[in-house]
This record gives sequence, structure tokens and C-alpha cells, in this order.
Amino acid sequence: MHDASGSQAGKFNAKAFDDLADELEIPERAPLTAAEAAVLRRQIAGFSPWHVIVVQGVVGVLVAAVAWLAFKQPMWGWSAAYGALAVILPALLFARGLVRQQNAAAAAAALAGMFVWEMVKILLTIAMLFAAPRVVTELNWLALLAGFVVTMKASWLAMLWQHRRKSSIAESF
Repeated sequence: MHDASGSQAGKFNAKAFDDLADELEIPERAPLTAAEAAVLRRQIAGFSPWHVIVVQGVVGVLVAAVAWLAFKQPMWGWSAAYGALAVILPALLFARGLVRQQNAAAAAAALAGMFVWEMVKILLTIAMLFAAPRVVTELNWLALLAGFVVTMKASWLAMLWQHRRKSSIAESF
């Protein structure tokens, strides 16, 4: 496939890239030494899906306890707990699948595996929500929704907390 200028579209043009780098005045950088690479690795915050799931679990328990105690309705607590569980169980399955994909031989296989596990997570979540009225007697949908949404949003809190903790550790070196 050729574009209007006659060059091949989509093909990497090293000379054009070098010309652009010169035009933008991007300085060339020597490869990192082993010591520089070690310092950089410590500064880059790693990501653990297990940490996120633990934080979601703690938040889910807290939401269920607040629903139970604040409204003095045990079934509200159970409904909120089931909503939290509808987030945590599929996330556990997804995280396990992702960890297994880390050692995939090809990047495309790992990416395909991620999409498959994400679909499994979504389908399990939907199935759990459909099963909620049969599993939780006297289900309160508002409490279930509160447990579901707050637990799901706790992942952002977990990632932020993990990033800040790793950044402060890296700064101490």
C-alpha cells in the first residue's frame, strides 16, 4: 500500500524519525548503567492486583457493617456484603488469570488472555447480580448497589495508596 508521495504507508522510516528528532532538538541518551537501572526500577511503582483486591475486601466489609449498623437492618448489611462480593470474586478470578498470563511466550497471547479473563469477570459479575434475589433473602437493592459501587471504586483508592507508598519508599533511597 502506497500513499500519495509513493512511500509505503505504515512502514517505519528511520531517517524521517532522526530528522524529526534533530528538528525537535531531542538529545541522544546513552544506555543506562546497571546502577542507574536499579535506581529507576526502585522509583517505578509496581502494581499488584492482589493489593487492590485486599483493599476492596476491606472496603466491602466496612460498607456492609455501616449498612447493618446505621440502619439497624441486618439484611441491609447482607445485601451490601453481597454487592461487594459481586465485585471481589470476579476480580479474584481475573487477577489469577492475569498472573497466569504474565509468563506467556507471545505478547499477543497474553493480550488475548487478558481479554478472555475480562469477559469471564464481566459474565460472572452479571450472573451474581442476577442471582442476588435468590441468594439473599429480603434483598435490599439500594444496599446491594451501594456495596457494589463503593467496593468497585475502592480500586482507585488502592492504586493511589499503593503508588504513594512506593513513591515514598523510593524517595528514601
